Amino acid sequence: MEELIELLREVRDDVDFDNCTDLIDGEVLSSFDIIQIISVIDEEYDVSIPAAEIKPDNFNSAKALYDLIQRLK
Repeated sequence: MEELIELLREVRDDVDFDNCTDLIDGEVLSSFDIIQIISVIDEEYDVSIPAAEIKPDNFNSAKALYDLIQRLK
């Protein structure tokens, strides 16, 4: 999980990924940020995120992203 948070900080170092639970719903992340995050996850974890999984529930927090990666591995 810490590795994921470090990767997310490389995308947006001004966001508190440790505690934020409304990254999408609170409009903290832009669509460009999401594209970057998907790319980083694909590159670092060798996990391809299908379009059906690109929904707010999976991107609202670092924990939700981590759970998504674990499911797709």
